Amino acid sequence: MQRIVKPKTQRAKRALENRAPKLIENTKTALFIKGGHTSELITQVLKDFFAFKKPDAVLFKRKNVLRPFEDQTSLEFFSEKNDASLFMYGSHSKKRPHNLIVGRCFDYHVLDMIELRVEKFKSLADFKNAKCSAGIKPCLMFSGEPFEQDYDYKRLKNLLVDFFRGPVISNIRLAGLEHVLHFAAVDGKIFIRSYRVNLKKSGSRTPRVELEEIGPSLDLALGRVRLASEDLFKKAMKQPKQAKIRKVKNISRDVFGTKHGRIHMQKQDLNTLQTRKMKALKRKSADAGKDEGMVKKKKD
Repeated sequence: MQRIVKPKTQRAKRALENRAPKLIENTKTALFIKGGHTSELITQVLKDFFAFKKPDAVLFKRKNVLRPFEDQTSLEFFSEKNDASLFMYGSHSKKRPHNLIVGRCFDYHVLDMIELRVEKFKSLADFKNAKCSAGIKPCLMFSGEPFEQDYDYKRLKNLLVDFFRGPVISNIRLAGLEHVLHFAAVDGKIFIRSYRVNLKKSGSRTPRVELEEIGPSLDLALGRVRLASEDLFKKAMKQPKQAKIRKVKNISRDVFGTKHGRIHMQKQDLNTLQTRKMKALKRKSADAGKDEGMVKKKKD
């Protein structure tokens, strides 16, 4: 039986309410975990991605000896303790040098895990230019046929979108598009590039867009893959009925957001249509017309 926790303080009550299921989920928190043996390269990769995910991220400074593909118990414990559903685990060994494992959890159980080997890396510090502000929502771009055709790459694309998408927003201004993350899949390799958007004058209302690389820059190779079954994946993607947008009949909106409605009415009989009560518009009966005619003859 599941243990029911009753809060004793207001702080504990708020914490439980924050963890409770919601129609609109909170922004997902990511864990960045260092393995028992890590290289300087992997440590810097974790720090750079942690800078992108702040403030919705937790960086583990101590080393943790884990084997995610053999035993997921520790990862699930960290996920439940920190209320985080995303994780990135870095390690380094002779058999698997400069290794990254990116994954996500559902109901505090590991859902998907994909292993990536770092072959080439340039950090944020290697690019001597201005950076984007922390916590900004990035624009994600994917290019390459494997992201559309290969099943493993499709799930990797879905995982990367879930990992880097940032907070859910309803509107965004043009000047708010400052950061672009580009993922390219070519010849079995995955290339990650990060750009800063510069809006220049163009002589018109639409500015000229220039991309300036700010790092980090990674060349990755796909390794081991552990994906959830189709049934479990559909269950994790299921949305409550209250969160689904219901389509209302005969109501539409134009490009400016104006709401338009269409009304269906039966055919009206114009003979029975009530007009304004004016003396000139009143209908005259047949007898009234005869009486008026007799009066005119007498006067003549």
